[in-house]
Amino acid sequence: MLLLLSNSTNHGSAMFAHAREALARSFDGREVLFVPYAAADHDAYSAKAVDAFAGIGVRARQVPARDPAAAIRGADAVFVGGGNSFRLLRDLQRTGLIAAIREAVAHGARYGGASAGTNMACPTLCTTNDMPIVEPAGFGALGLLPFQINPHYLDPDPGSRHMGETREARIAEFHEENDVPVLGLREGAWLLRDASLSLHGHTARLFRRGEEPVELAPGADLGDLLTSTPGGS
Repeated sequence: MLLLLSNSTNHGSAMFAHAREALARSFDGREVLFVPYAAADHDAYSAKAVDAFAGIGVRARQVPARDPAAAIRGADAVFVGGGNSFRLLRDLQRTGLIAAIREAVAHGARYGGASAGTNMACPTLCTTNDMPIVEPAGFGALGLLPFQINPHYLDPDPGSRHMGETREARIAEFHEENDVPVLGLREGAWLLRDASLSLHGHTARLFRRGEEPVELAPGADLGDLLTSTPGGS
């Protein structure tokens, strides 16, 4: 089971408030190991997340600093928080958590992520919005899904005078080099992967190479994306 949030906090709301029912159902009766590596201050970020989980009736604790891979392999549930996805991937690689999370999920552990943690469920981090403030040892991520996600997707503003790239233009650049679908998750949206794959919370936009983008409404069945083949051009 995968629960992948575009964002952990909606404007004006508490952490996880917009997805509290989905989180409560997904992690009910399980202790969640929270992975804070996308942030600089692991302890402060973990404390905030643990409190937020407690507020929706979910037990959570920070993944231990000592031998985190062993802890993850024995976990019932893992949640990877948001922040900088380059830093997150680097630290997942350094700690052995890439292999450990894949192994845990393969043996039935539930995986949740928000923002950068959602990016990590993809084949690569190549559709992140973040600056490369550190250099990971390659861009390959967890590959729990065969397609890419762009969290925090923003639509082009037709009235803007800003001449920089829009999010849509950046995804088009990705498709110049890669033939992999990209799902743009707007704020407040999330994906649930259980028996199939479905969209919840808010709308999303699906981009495929050489095709016009498709608007998706909450409740949309995205099971066909699970047959996508990750790879380059």
